[in-house]
Amino acid sequence: MLRNALEPWHVLVVVLVVVVLFGSKRLPDTARALGRSLRILRSEAAALRTDSPPAPVDNTR
Repeated sequence: MLRNALEPWHVLVVVLVVVVLFGSKRLPDTARALGRSLRILRSEAAALRTDSPPAPVDNTR
């Protein structure tokens, strides 16, 4: 059923719909903003992975 789900004409239709919705003048700005957001997301995810877990608190007073 989904064997031929993504044929070349499907991609062409999606591209045409995006161009019609956003307009050709706004596409570079939109792509730039999306790339900037992905870059920030990746750097934040990397920072979370490299952070060490907090030290355990000693409550034995």
